[in-house]
Amino acid sequence: MNVLWQQYEWIRATREALFAFLEQIPARHLHTALPGFGSGSIIRTHIHVADCYLYWLGRFGLGQNDFAFASEEEIIGSDVKRVRKRFDLVNETVERFVQVHDGQWDRTICCDVRWQEEPLKTTPLWLLTHAVTHEFHHKGQIVAMARHLGHVPPDTDLVLP
Repeated sequence: MNVLWQQYEWIRATREALFAFLEQIPARHLHTALPGFGSGSIIRTHIHVADCYLYWLGRFGLGQNDFAFASEEEIIGSDVKRVRKRFDLVNETVERFVQVHDGQWDRTICCDVRWQEEPLKTTPLWLLTHAVTHEFHHKGQIVAMARHLGHVPPDTDLVLP
């Protein structure tokens, strides 16, 4: 059993608990802009998390050049069901990433990133760790936004499946 895949399964279970909670929140609250939190709203922040997985693991880590960040129209038209579908792509990308890089977690990979002149040199393990810690950082913001809007979230710390 690949330990990183097992870890990701726990992350997915935790994400599922968050999805189940968000499905109970009115759509207007999911799109309510809360300055100072994440990317501004619950939906926008959750899509940002998915896009970061797809960018770092898919584009950077797997060389998938067909990646595009969600458009403003996609974000505005999204609900939890659509965000779930975006995370289905994330799950497929993580699975492929783990398969491709298994046993080579400290191998140097290099890719251009648009916000810096020099290519970024890192490892597959760093990319996966970055994507996961990024998700949990924003999960905390999403839970805080929900509380701010009057919704009491369940425990969304790392959940056992």
